[in-house]
Amino acid sequence: MITLTRRHVLLGSFATAAAALSFPTRGSAAEFINIATGGTSGVYYPLGVALSKVYGSVLPDAKISVQATKASVENLNLIQAGRAEVAFSLGDAVADAWNGEKEAGFNNKLTKLRAIGGLYNNYVQIVASEASGIKTLADLKGKRISVGAPRSGTELNARAVLGAAGLTYDDFSKVEYLPFGESVDLMKNRQLDVTLQSAGLGVSSIKDLATSIPIVVVPVPQDVVEKIGNPAYQPSVIPAGTYEGQPADVPAVAITNILVTREDLSEDTVYQLTKSMFDHLSDLVSAHSAAKGIDPNKAAKNLPIPLHPGAERYYKETGVL
Repeated sequence: MITLTRRHVLLGSFATAAAALSFPTRGSAAEFINIATGGTSGVYYPLGVALSKVYGSVLPDAKISVQATKASVENLNLIQAGRAEVAFSLGDAVADAWNGEKEAGFNNKLTKLRAIGGLYNNYVQIVASEASGIKTLADLKGKRISVGAPRSGTELNARAVLGAAGLTYDDFSKVEYLPFGESVDLMKNRQLDVTLQSAGLGVSSIKDLATSIPIVVVPVPQDVVEKIGNPAYQPSVIPAGTYEGQPADVPAVAITNILVTREDLSEDTVYQLTKSMFDHLSDLVSAHSAAKGIDPNKAAKNLPIPLHPGAERYYKETGVL
């Protein structure tokens, strides 16, 4: 009798455990929301922190975290691997990931990517020290440059823009693959002549550099942008006064940023992520002025990957789609 009772207790315990495993609690899909951003001196990171606070207000039971990364390429691979639920990325990197472009750092097609929406534009900002004598793209030849972390979105942009200008990395006396903040530190110490940073306007790293040494924002003419041959790259302008020591508008190239999620997140969760972001845009603008470029009326258009059904539901509800 004692043996039989013990056997029944054990079976009951196993059944309870199996039931717990078989029937997850409501909202478990939103238990973890890891936001993959970029370097702490860029734009993605402060916007990611602001988003985490917004998400915390609408998903109080979720465990929300912000991860500093090497940005676009790493972020998209994190999403595919199930190690992030929300990620910032440049639009050209998203297209490369969807198509499995190995040269861009994607060995296979990342089929789990889904869009929450388009954000603000990144600008490929080429900033030289005034002492370097650099004023044009042609002047870059033979100089010391940092092009961003290896195979980051910035570094992919560097290859595209420099290539369109007829330059390769072999044309430089020194090429460093460093995050924004470290690149600026080397320029302050006269160990680099120029840094190329793909970020929103007013990025803190370049602001820091401009207040430390005299700078030159190097123009990227429209004909160079057209030679890139990728519709993700559009001619644009860095307005006068964006940085100290920049008295005039500077021709530049812009690329749309995209907020990305994973296909297996629930529709309700992604709906909340999408709606809360647009409901709290002012909080994102407070975190970084680049968020002023986020337009809900444009966010669902011209995306290189499908919208997540939760995001699509929000855009249909608001009349955007």
